[in-house]
Amino acid sequence: MSSPQCCANPPTLNPNSGAGHVEKLGGLDTYVTGSPDSKLAAVLISDIFGYEAPNLRKLADKVAAAGFYVAVPDFFHGDPHVDGGRPLQEWINDHGVDKGFEEAKPVIQALKCKGITATGAVGFCWGAKVAVQLAKREFIQAAVLLHPSFVTVDDIKGVEVPISVLGAEIDQVSPPALVKEFEEALTAKSEVDSFVKIFPKVAHGWSVRYNAEDESAVKAAEEAHQNLLEWLAKHVK
Repeated sequence: MSSPQCCANPPTLNPNSGAGHVEKLGGLDTYVTGSPDSKLAAVLISDIFGYEAPNLRKLADKVAAAGFYVAVPDFFHGDPHVDGGRPLQEWINDHGVDKGFEEAKPVIQALKCKGITATGAVGFCWGAKVAVQLAKREFIQAAVLLHPSFVTVDDIKGVEVPISVLGAEIDQVSPPALVKEFEEALTAKSEVDSFVKIFPKVAHGWSVRYNAEDESAVKAAEEAHQNLLEWLAKHVK
């Protein structure tokens, strides 16, 4: 499901943000950062605000500094959700997660053509549904879902690669009770390594839509970033 929380704290998009650059990858404009000589990749799949969000690109640069070649594709083809723009549901009808999943496959293939041997997918809100779809059939080696939207228990039951789910205590989209159901489903799948955590006192979107001047918000976001980096380091190698 989606909710007003999906639209809360919208970023000020900046196409020039980040230390990387934009190039075509798998047919999509993609922010790329990190060493092109790396054999390990991470694909960051944005929330509804898209790949020009400065905090998202800052995180991509952080993941790149850990040794990954990082790709942040523009799954919305220049049409991210804009605060005060079209109603969210109308926008989602034009930017379905199933379409995102199909468009992610050529991106991952393009990474392989660059010499990448292992890839992790990190999905935020809208992007978490794309990431969990990729995790069902070993297109990737690991997945991280942060404050997911649209993800169901059946999605989680279908996962075939190591997966981490980072949820928020204050989340109408994936409330703690649902995240606990994800955890129970994963516990029953002993063959799949998993990590589930609910961050206290934070709201949906906290990992990328935080206020950089709010010390506690930054600390919570950085804790989530550290958790996702640890997961990628453990399973994408």
